[in-house]
Amino acid sequence: MELGILILGIFAGILSGLFGIGGGIIMVPTLIALFGLDILNANATSLAAMLLPVGMFGVITYYKAGYINVRNAIWISAGLLIGSFFGAELAVSVNPKVLSKLYAAYLFYIAVGYLDVPRLFRKRNTSTTDSISTEGKVNNSFWVFIALGVFAGVIAGLFGKGGGLVIVPVLIKLFKYDVKSAAATSLAALQLPVGLPSVIVYAHAGYLNWLFAALMALGIVIGVFFGTKLALKLPAAMFKKVYAFFLLGVSVYMVYKYI
Repeated sequence: MELGILILGIFAGILSGLFGIGGGIIMVPTLIALFGLDILNANATSLAAMLLPVGMFGVITYYKAGYINVRNAIWISAGLLIGSFFGAELAVSVNPKVLSKLYAAYLFYIAVGYLDVPRLFRKRNTSTTDSISTEGKVNNSFWVFIALGVFAGVIAGLFGKGGGLVIVPVLIKLFKYDVKSAAATSLAALQLPVGLPSVIVYAHAGYLNWLFAALMALGIVIGVFFGTKLALKLPAAMFKKVYAFFLLGVSVYMVYKYI
C-alpha cells in the first residue's frame, strides 16, 4: 500500500508541474477509491501532503524560464492562507454537493473557452507563438490577487483540491496571463504552507493520515520536476488544449461524483 501511495504522489506531482495545480484533484478521489479513505480523511491527507514546498523544483525551473510573477504569487498565497481555513470549516459541517456541481460547471465553461469550439468550424488557421507573454505582468491592485487567493483557498479547503484549478483560469481570463505563466505563478503561490489552517481544522476534528501524507509529499517532489520539464517543452497551443481536456475530465468526474 505504501508503494501505491508514493506512486500516486508522483503522478499528482507530474500534473502539478504541468498545470500549476496542487495535485489534490488526483489524490483525493484515488485515496477514496483505491485506498479506502473517507472524503474528509482524503481531503486532510491531500492538503497535508502539500504543506511543504514540494513543488519547489518546478518553481525554480519555471522561474529560470521567466514565467513566474513573484509579486502576484505572494499575494495569492496570502489569500489562500485565509480562504483555506473557511473552506475546511465548511467541509466538516456542510454537504458540498451543490457547490461541487457549480464548480464542475465553472471548469466546463473554462475548458470549452480554451478549446475555442467555434474556430473549429472556421476555415482558417491561426498560429500561437510560444514566446513568453508580457501580459499579466502589469501592476494590478494586490487586493484582487488576495481575493483570488481567498476564493481558491475556500475551494481547496472544502474539497482538499482545486486551488490551482481556480487560480490558473482566472489569471488567464481576467488578468490576461498566457497559459504557461498562469500555471507557473499558480504553482509558485501554492508552495507556501497555505493549507495549514485547513489541515489544523481537519486534524482537530480527527481526520488525517500522516504516513500517507508524507509518502505523497515525497512523490510530488519527484513528479513536479518531470511535469515542469514537460510543460516547458510543449508548444503553447498544444499546452492550452491539453489543459482544456484536463479540465473537461475533471468537470465530468465531479458531476458524476456528486450527482
